[in-house]
Amino acid sequence: MISLAGRDILHSWGKFVFTGIGLGLLIGVTLVMAGVYRGMVDDGKALLDNSGADLWVVQKDTLGPYAESSSLNDDIYRGVLAMPGVLGAANVTYLTMQVRKGTQDVRTMVVGIAPGKIGITPGWPPYLVAGRQMTRGHYEAVADIASGFALGERIQIRRNTFTVVGLTRRMVSSSGDPMVFVALKDAQEAQFLKDNDAIWQSRRRTEANPAFNRPSVPGLLDAVIASQSSNAFVNAVLVTLEPGHSADEVAESVRRWKRLTVYTRAEMEEILIGKLIATSSKQIAMFLVILAVVSAAIVAFIIYTLTMDKIREIAVLKLIGTRNRIIASMILQQALALGVIGFVVGKITAAFAAPLFPKYVLLTSTDTITGFVAVLLICVLSSLVAIRMALKVDPAEAIGG
Repeated sequence: MISLAGRDILHSWGKFVFTGIGLGLLIGVTLVMAGVYRGMVDDGKALLDNSGADLWVVQKDTLGPYAESSSLNDDIYRGVLAMPGVLGAANVTYLTMQVRKGTQDVRTMVVGIAPGKIGITPGWPPYLVAGRQMTRGHYEAVADIASGFALGERIQIRRNTFTVVGLTRRMVSSSGDPMVFVALKDAQEAQFLKDNDAIWQSRRRTEANPAFNRPSVPGLLDAVIASQSSNAFVNAVLVTLEPGHSADEVAESVRRWKRLTVYTRAEMEEILIGKLIATSSKQIAMFLVILAVVSAAIVAFIIYTLTMDKIREIAVLKLIGTRNRIIASMILQQALALGVIGFVVGKITAAFAAPLFPKYVLLTSTDTITGFVAVLLICVLSSLVAIRMALKVDPAEAIGG
């Protein structure tokens, strides 16, 4: 019966090959979309791993610093550092923005890291693929290689120009934007400091307000003006723990005594994956369902067409006493052969197309196996219509034809 199915496939090999290629392209798109979702999850986990933190201290009642805005005074880390079980604490800022590269803008996440050393101070990029780490307190940057920046290149962040002194890899935000690391003071200026025109306008409004010109409030006007040019804020404090201390216990202690929101690694991962990319994952899931339905329709249509083309041959087989099980097996084998051809084409297409996507696409062996089983199942279900029709063929049609 395998020979019978094979002979029929060879008889209409052109239709099989072109249908398999079309089905394979759909399967390739499906595998890539599953890879996009896996890549988003991997980006989120890489973001947490590369931060080097065990705890994230953020503004009270926020989901910061990645899912929501968070603002803390930059001296809070001192109090956190004095808490039992805390090994290290460092300020950090995150700002997604367009960084100017010559005449072009590159969307990046600018990360402000506190002075320290790699492997000791959390927030620093854990490794470099080229160049060196920052050694100056201003105007040096380390960029992810996905940004397209090169060593020695000068980039513009707000009003200041930075020189790229190092390149790293897989340092990205949860949305896949490459990171650019700069000194904390430079990042604070970029994120929190108002430009000169805004400060000038704010001073004019302050001076025009009679409430600040009363003698009963000495020095208040100067204090307000000074606060308008202050940038003593950060988005979060990254905390590392001493060996043997529970992250949950230390986090609860910081919450109680510092009245701040603290997230452990597990809680931050839930925010990134369960909340930040939840909508994207639902969209991808809907596309996968649509592609599966379309693939099933294509397989069902081509198998049905091939079966209709050999109605007389099926009638002859029935006339000479061929069992229904054998006829059904022939149609099922053709459907499975079509699915195998489509999956092979799809897997090759996904492997070559994945590196071309702007977002990170992670193709896993688990998704490949699951996809292969799903394709075979779709082919089996799609062949049922053709099998049902073939089994209803009257043997008399062989004589009547």
